[in-house]
Amino acid sequence: MLLEFKTKNFKSFVEETKFSMTAAPKQSGLDYSLLKEKIKNKTIKGLCSSVIYGPNAAGKTNIISAMDVFRAIVLRGNIGNLNDKTSPNPASSALELIPNNRFSISQPVEFSIDFFDKGLRIQYSVCIDLGLFLDDRYNRKIISEELMVNGESVFSRKEDLAFENLKVIKSYISGSVEKNVASIMEIAKNSLNPKELFLTNGFKLIFSQSFVKIITDWFADKFMVICRADSMQLIQRFADPQKKAVYVEKTTDKAAQLFGINSNAIGYVISDEDSEAKLCSIFKNVKNKKTAVMAAELFESYGTIRFINMFPLVIRAMQIGGTLVVDEFDASIHPMALMSIINIFHNDDININHAQLIFNTHNPIFLNSNLFRRDEIKFVERDDQSHYSTLYTLSDFGTTGENGVRKHEDYMRNYFINRYGAIKDIDFTPIFEEILAKEGEV
Repeated sequence: MLLEFKTKNFKSFVEETKFSMTAAPKQSGLDYSLLKEKIKNKTIKGLCSSVIYGPNAAGKTNIISAMDVFRAIVLRGNIGNLNDKTSPNPASSALELIPNNRFSISQPVEFSIDFFDKGLRIQYSVCIDLGLFLDDRYNRKIISEELMVNGESVFSRKEDLAFENLKVIKSYISGSVEKNVASIMEIAKNSLNPKELFLTNGFKLIFSQSFVKIITDWFADKFMVICRADSMQLIQRFADPQKKAVYVEKTTDKAAQLFGINSNAIGYVISDEDSEAKLCSIFKNVKNKKTAVMAAELFESYGTIRFINMFPLVIRAMQIGGTLVVDEFDASIHPMALMSIINIFHNDDININHAQLIFNTHNPIFLNSNLFRRDEIKFVERDDQSHYSTLYTLSDFGTTGENGVRKHEDYMRNYFINRYGAIKDIDFTPIFEEILAKEGEV
């Protein structure tokens, strides 16, 4: 369960930006949105959903991109570039795309995450020097790194490496490490690499592979970040990729029928030429035999294909208690289908594993006090002068005073009359008046 994500100097987010998935104080109502966990007799109240609003180019995708990049760095364990450029988020593999393009002096990029998994509250932060925008030859280095578990610092890294409280993860450390902890600490300090994360390299190899696996498994399996959803790829794999066959996943096919696909089935085909599953439309020919047509885009709408690609991720999140983060969640999908997915995350009887849904959108239908709590509604605004982005929450306005936001207000109406910011008046009329004026001069 994600509790908080923070970043600084990531693209348009120059100031420290905190994306919170914990309940704001003094807010009541819609308690089905709360996911409660106990740590040291203290109850943490996490949110099961969040929606992000803001105009185009404000930075909504950047906050999701920051999550995706941090996830990629942790999983590869270093701040080098990847040769694989196929990711729909190029910044995850080419880190020189991260620094703000207005900087003339290198500013450190910071990431921090706070999540709950396996009965542990894990807080991990990294500060890295990536140089200036597009400087792919810069000698990058990790400036600082810290791991905290259940509120106790395990290690911190700056110019040197300091170990604080290894007892908090004692059950994950072998007896031989405990007996020789002093000498092992010295070995760890001497093994630091300026471009490698200590967590997933030295700490993993020297202290506890099993504990680090909890963290990397959460990032790999439960932190499901889909950046640039227009390029969403199929994240469904099958056990026997060598077998030439067509698979119709029953649950997804039933969902597709509810979505409105009644004339044919949707499935995945694996061919001899390509071991990866490809989405296809499945028809019955004149002899009543099923035929898979690989070019699904010829028969299905863009919205249908996006839905079929995304729905297995919703199922997966529900099964494992994952945090599903989707850029442009609502693109080309009917609001009623999206509303049903949101309601599933809000359903205590179904969302028993504490799954979470985070998405950005332009659709005002979700600005509804009966659907989202004020602390679940986020806004991103970009300053016209500095071009820096700011993230804030509806609950930040409070409930009293001239700018206070009270329960059961018309959030949609207030947004469009610019009560909350993060909206722009757009008028293309002058452009066309200029075009017509120039044509009249000819």
